[in-house]
Amino acid sequence: MTSLTDSAGQGWTQVFELGLALVLSAAIGLEREIRQKSAGLRTHSLVGLGAALFMVVSKYGFVDVLGDHVTLDPSRIAAQIVSGIGFIGGGLIFVRRDAVRGLTTAAVVWLTTAVGMAAGAGLWLLAIVVTAGHFVVVFGFTPLAARLPRSKYAQSTIRLSYLDGRGVLRQVLTECTRRDFTVGDLSVDQDDGDKRGSRTVTVWLSLRGSGAISALTAALADIDGILTATSVDANSGEV
Repeated sequence: MTSLTDSAGQGWTQVFELGLALVLSAAIGLEREIRQKSAGLRTHSLVGLGAALFMVVSKYGFVDVLGDHVTLDPSRIAAQIVSGIGFIGGGLIFVRRDAVRGLTTAAVVWLTTAVGMAAGAGLWLLAIVVTAGHFVVVFGFTPLAARLPRSKYAQSTIRLSYLDGRGVLRQVLTECTRRDFTVGDLSVDQDDGDKRGSRTVTVWLSLRGSGAISALTAALADIDGILTATSVDANSGEV
């Protein structure tokens, strides 16, 4: 009976590599799951584990057909992993009213694939270091980016929901102007209202200015009649 370690590519070393890929990709996916992103724990775990298995197959899956007249390039499958993961990443990115969402999550899925490939290739140290680098970026760079000076040409989008008939939009525009923001575009959606005649209006504001968008959003949320006020960074997607 053939033992687990006798068959090329099916030993405990490969089991360890697959297990490492699962643990590292699950750690990345857990961070995304906690932040309630479109791709979470299960997606990242499966992507990392699958990429690692593809690498193992690429390295060992064809040793039985090699010979004097048969040569194979083991890097071909690895190259196809990089191309194929683009379909998943593309499905996570969407655009609504000039606001791009999902870019960071798509990039994290791409990075998770690289981690799984490194683990499957036996480069366990690089896989661990890159996983650690992911957490440095998402937890360390976010507050750093918030402290950087904001360009007056940078565009931001704010979504507001408020009760119609209270002059809320006029107050919103006044507050934006007072804080040195210029409204570049404005889109309005209205519902049909309830039996009492109350209607909720949803407004998307495209703004340019060097002020703090978080402070503006907080100020708008305090206006009487505003139900929700949220900001979307139209340039960098989401974290």
